[in-house]
Amino acid sequence: MGHIAYLRRKETFSAAHRLHSPHLTEEENKELYGKCNNPNGHGHNYTVEITIRGEVDPHTGMVMNLTDLKKCMGVAILDELDHKNLDLDVPYFTNCPSTTEMVAVFIWNNIRKHLPKDVP
Repeated sequence: MGHIAYLRRKETFSAAHRLHSPHLTEEENKELYGKCNNPNGHGHNYTVEITIRGEVDPHTGMVMNLTDLKKCMGVAILDELDHKNLDLDVPYFTNCPSTTEMVAVFIWNNIRKHLPKDVP
């Protein structure tokens, strides 16, 4: 086995949302999410950090080309989420609250579709 390396890249995006669960009553939503349940929503500047681990290719000296990782993150994250209302513009959040945890799940599921198959 060759050398193992980690590549890390950050991106930021801005998005609006309202923390609200369709599975809870209005009162339960207000109690659980507080001011984040504002009917008009609110916004955040998010930072996403992706780490890729893999074997360094002895011919290229890379685990993955960083330019390709940047493109993957652009398609999988920025194109999908940047300057969007998560609850209105991203179908994934139709039936689940747009919490930080669920945004992370969305990003992971989406970026996996865009990474090369040989990147674990």
